[in-house]
Amino acid sequence: MIRIATRSYDPRDVDGLIHSGIHPVLARVYAARGLLNAKDLSSELGALIAPSGLLHIDAAAVYLADAIAAGKKMVIVADYDCDGATACAVGLRGLRSLGAQVDYIVPNRFEYGYGLTPEIVELTIREKSPDIIVTVDNGIASIDGVAAAKARGIDVVVTDHHLP
Repeated sequence: MIRIATRSYDPRDVDGLIHSGIHPVLARVYAARGLLNAKDLSSELGALIAPSGLLHIDAAAVYLADAIAAGKKMVIVADYDCDGATACAVGLRGLRSLGAQVDYIVPNRFEYGYGLTPEIVELTIREKSPDIIVTVDNGIASIDGVAAAKARGIDVVVTDHHLP
């Protein structure tokens, strides 16, 4: 049986969004999801979080730069959805433009589960033989998958845009 849940919202928040130029239907959806400022909807490059605001970004950048210089083989493990595919493409193009040896794999979530599971680590090793796995859009809680990679001598760089 399908259950439809309706999120509550404050009508004042909806009114504020409408007065900012947001369509009333979208204003209600946004308010119910806690998005209360029309500026948060900006798709301009300047509206993005500064890279320095990303947790451990400096360490990841140094690690990846050193790996590229050392000729390490990287594999991006991506989720199959829109943001996973986009993150995979951006990661591939960016790392390749820096001279990285990088490939990718997009495992079937319904066969291997979501996130960097131990099964996905084994699949990646079997098909791609990486020195390093870089995850995109696979969440940040794949403790077992990271442990499985570490046990096989493979480092993991975890990236994601979701909140913990």
